[in-house]
Amino acid sequence: MTRLATTLAAIDAANSADPDRHEGAPAARLYGERMTAELERLFPEASDALRIAARGQHIERWTSPRSDYPEGREGYLTWRRDLAAFHARRVGEIMAEAGYDDATIAHVGTMLRKEGIKRDADVQALEDVICFTFLRWYFSPFAEGRDAGELERIVAKTARKMSAEARARALAEFDLPEPFAAAFRA
Repeated sequence: MTRLATTLAAIDAANSADPDRHEGAPAARLYGERMTAELERLFPEASDALRIAARGQHIERWTSPRSDYPEGREGYLTWRRDLAAFHARRVGEIMAEAGYDDATIAHVGTMLRKEGIKRDADVQALEDVICFTFLRWYFSPFAEGRDAGELERIVAKTARKMSAEARARALAEFDLPEPFAAAFRA
């Protein structure tokens, strides 16, 4: 088995322990598989590092619930930062066990912490994959019961995170109603 296959299998094994089920599967594992599918579609020539970052983006996420942090924006942002650091550390451990070098492990950590979005091509590619995965698989259930203004802000924020190429591709691939489509044209 290659280092990449070993690493992805270890990430899947870790995520298989997720007690939250979605469509009968561990939610974190399903998310990783969906991230990989979007990555393969959007960036078929992706490096091992980008493939690992996509698969491990939510590794063992359930071990750090949002409810452990204070309510409000500051609590949310602290939770997100802590999660990103945890994901980078945990995936790095798995990569080291599989024989990856320190530079590759550090690069995956940079991607998982989203350091250099809009400046680093791999960090941006990962963010584009995250946004496509959200739009394809998670937006509809997320949108249920939310008011239109809140959804518009969330869609606009999602579009701002994406590269210009990804926004154009999203417009071509998704039947986005106005004003959501306008956020991807901006």
